[in-house]
Amino acid sequence: MLFTSHRALKQAAILLNEVGLEYPLLIQGSAPRSELLDRFRSAGNAVLLGTNSFWEGVDVRGEALSCVIIDKLPFATPDDPVLQARADALKKRGGNAFMDYLLPNAVIALKQGTGRLIRDVNDRGVLMLCDPRILSKSYGKVFLHNLPPMTLTRSFEDAKTFFDFEEMQPDVQRLMSV
Repeated sequence: MLFTSHRALKQAAILLNEVGLEYPLLIQGSAPRSELLDRFRSAGNAVLLGTNSFWEGVDVRGEALSCVIIDKLPFATPDDPVLQARADALKKRGGNAFMDYLLPNAVIALKQGTGRLIRDVNDRGVLMLCDPRILSKSYGKVFLHNLPPMTLTRSFEDAKTFFDFEEMQPDVQRLMSV
């Protein structure tokens, strides 16, 4: 599970601990990043909760990683002073900070997060995007257009069927739930 804020990660960790998750739960900050990744790979069925550093540079191939859940579209924090300075500079040059900077960077970040799921041609799984803006806002199409080809669905049953069917059919394509 990839989060755009530490607050959301902590809330998810609390909820998952309360429901008594039947899988090992690995939470960013509870151990060094490399140790969490090693435990995730070796467990084969763990749930890993991460923020920024887990959106890229994570290479887990095969069955150990078959589902990536992303809480929100990864837009930069608007109150970041560096972001504000870049936005101001773009505006002074006649540009649009959202379209020229925020959106392209968020698209790249989402592609990196999605890339955790599909590392090579043999990997497959479900990408779940929990942010309704992917469908409700016009810029959502930009995100969808820049993701790898996959079947789109809003049905939990479709995702469940994907995993059931995948056991029988090794050449099943990727599925994205929005």
